[in-house]
Amino acid sequence: MLRFKSLGSGSSGNATLVEATEGIHTTRVLIDCGLKLRDLETRLIQAGTSAQELDAIFITHEHGDHIGCAYGLLKRKPMPIWMSQGTWLAIQNPQWNSMRPWIRRTRDSETISINNLQLTPFTVPHDAREPLQLQCSDGDRRLGVVTDLGHVTQHVVQALQLCHAIMIETNHDLDMLANSSYPHFLKHRIGGDWGHLNNKDSADLLQRIAHQQLRHVVAAHLSERNNSPELARRCLSKALGCEAKDIDVASQDQGTIWFTV
Repeated sequence: MLRFKSLGSGSSGNATLVEATEGIHTTRVLIDCGLKLRDLETRLIQAGTSAQELDAIFITHEHGDHIGCAYGLLKRKPMPIWMSQGTWLAIQNPQWNSMRPWIRRTRDSETISINNLQLTPFTVPHDAREPLQLQCSDGDRRLGVVTDLGHVTQHVVQALQLCHAIMIETNHDLDMLANSSYPHFLKHRIGGDWGHLNNKDSADLLQRIAHQQLRHVVAAHLSERNNSPELARRCLSKALGCEAKDIDVASQDQGTIWFTV
C-alpha cells in the first residue's frame, strides 16, 4: 500500500511524507524539510509517526523552504539523505561536512530503492542548482510530486505518466500576480520560465497526464498572496472535467489528510 500526506506546503515551507507498506513493514520517506524543526516533529507525530521512524529524506533542491531544517533533523536522527550533486554543491558550508556519511547523491531518471519504496527523480526547470522532483512507487501504484517548476517540459510530462495520484504546483493566478504589490523583478522571477507554475499551466499539465485511474489530485505550493484554494480548484477541476470539491489543496499550516494511492 502506498500513501502520502503533505505536512505543509507553500512559500514558508514544504514537507511531504510518503509511506509504502508491505505486510508488517512500512517504509517512510520525507520529501523536503522546509518547516521549522519543532513544527516538523509536531506534524510527524500528528501524522502518526515520528522522526525516529523515518527511513530516509529526499531533498528536491536547496531553497530554504525545502531544505530548511534538514541539518537539524539529521542531528536528531541520522539517516540517508538523497539529493542531486548540484543541490549538494549549493548547500556547502562547514556544518554539513559532519553529515557527509549520510549524503546520497542521485540524478535524473536514476531509481532509488529504499526497502519496498522506489523513488525516480526527474529534472525540472527551476532557478536552483540541479532541482529534482519525484515519481514514487511501491511497485504497484504511482505518486507524482511536482511542486517547483517554471514551465512544463516534455520530460516532465513523460515522468508523470500513469500516476495514480499527483501533488502538483499551483503557485499563482496570473491576474493576481500581475496586480500584486510585488516589485517587477519578483513578479518576473515567479512568473518566468525558471520560477513557479501558475494555475493555467498546472491545469494544462494535468490535462496531458490525466487517465482513468488518476485517483487523487492535490494542488500544492500555493502563494498566500497571489492565489487562493478556490481559484486553484476551479482551474484544475475544469481541466479534469470534475467538480471543484474533488481537487484537494495542501495548506501551509495543515498540509493535507492522508491519501491512499
